[in-house]
Amino acid sequence: MKHKIQNRFAADYVLMFLISTIIGIFAIMLLSFASDIISKNLIKYHVTAETIMKDDFNNIDTSEVLANSGGVQVINSDYEVVFSQGINTLPINLTPETFTSFLTNSHATEVPFSYSIAYNPRNNFWLVVTFPTSIRIDFAIVHNKDYSSVDTQEVAGVIVAIVLFYLILLGISTVIYSKLTSLSIINPLKKLYTSASRLKDGDYASRVDLNLDNEFGELERIFNEMADEIEKEIDLRKQSEENRKKLILDISHDLKNPLASIMGYAELCLMKPDLSEDQRQAYLKIIYDSSTRANRLMTDLFDLSKMETSEYILNKESVDLSEYLRERMSESVSSFDEAGFSSEFHIPDREIVVSLDKKQMNRVLENLVDNALSHNKSGTHITLELIEKSESVEIRFKDNGVGISPDLSETIFLPFVKGDPARHSESGGTGLGLAIVKKIMIAHDGSITLSSDKDSGCEFILSLPKS
Repeated sequence: MKHKIQNRFAADYVLMFLISTIIGIFAIMLLSFASDIISKNLIKYHVTAETIMKDDFNNIDTSEVLANSGGVQVINSDYEVVFSQGINTLPINLTPETFTSFLTNSHATEVPFSYSIAYNPRNNFWLVVTFPTSIRIDFAIVHNKDYSSVDTQEVAGVIVAIVLFYLILLGISTVIYSKLTSLSIINPLKKLYTSASRLKDGDYASRVDLNLDNEFGELERIFNEMADEIEKEIDLRKQSEENRKKLILDISHDLKNPLASIMGYAELCLMKPDLSEDQRQAYLKIIYDSSTRANRLMTDLFDLSKMETSEYILNKESVDLSEYLRERMSESVSSFDEAGFSSEFHIPDREIVVSLDKKQMNRVLENLVDNALSHNKSGTHITLELIEKSESVEIRFKDNGVGISPDLSETIFLPFVKGDPARHSESGGTGLGLAIVKKIMIAHDGSITLSSDKDSGCEFILSLPKS
């Protein structure tokens, strides 16, 4: 995959690194700005010990301090509190040490009060102004450009080191995060790429196994479904190719015998002009029968091929199926009688209307009758029954003859499949009749199935939708 996506991720996270750095600098500037804004608005910055200082502490105006819940204390040179109004957070026992400690810790961040302390040198007292602190935001960067400090270089070094450490830490985090996040996309894509390549190379069993519950999981499902469809299509093509080869072999096989007879007996007639008239007539009869069988095979093959094209269209009409079957079966009674078959028909007296092509349905029934007559012995009993259902009708054509092996119940409707494994042609069958019957039933939006046991007869069940 040439790491294009991985490189794209790396570039995106470098950009994010730069954006994060800019945001960090902007945040520092924003905090400094916020600190300046706060310093102009908080009461503790407006009312300080310096702003209310008086030489006589009795004249100090404490009203604004007290109005904002603050406190004012005056400590003389003996560390005594000589004046106090409002809150008082001074140590109880003031000494030089405790007062010095108080002054030192007055600006600590953990102290919940804000102190402003000023000294009056003329009258030697300290003025302490106290405000309670709810939230403290103290941030400022201060640089004295008028005076140099011995600590400037050290402080600048520390700041540079902190900035570099921040940038390095941010850079490492960016690289690690980019690798981890890119892997969550690169790995599924690699699996999909590998499976797609195998599929392209002819491995139609290739599937993707991501076990993800996200868009890649959905892509996995779609890919596997597509692979299933491709594998089925390939199997169908292989089966179709095998069927095509088998069809050619079957056609060659079924044409070979009649053509051989035609050629052989025609040659006899040509080579032996002294044949008697009876012999000549017998040979001509064989030639005629063989050519008829070959012609019937080619006609059935042509019809079957035409049924698989868009040009095959039924000429349907509304038909009373009960009356139609009575007429068709009455025409077959004489054939059954000549073959020594018995027959019975169970057809309702009421009208059952279906939409069908009479000519094509005639062919279906003729084929079933011919099959029964050709493959069964004298004494076989034929039964036809018409059953009406809620949305369809069934025609059950049954005999108690030799039957067909259950293994052939599905394949019997394929071209050139016969119930007789010896594939003899004495009966004159082409092996295409039942295949044509199934095509006709499907064209009628119906179906045909076979229920049979060897030596127990067979039953063809034809189903048609009601009008």
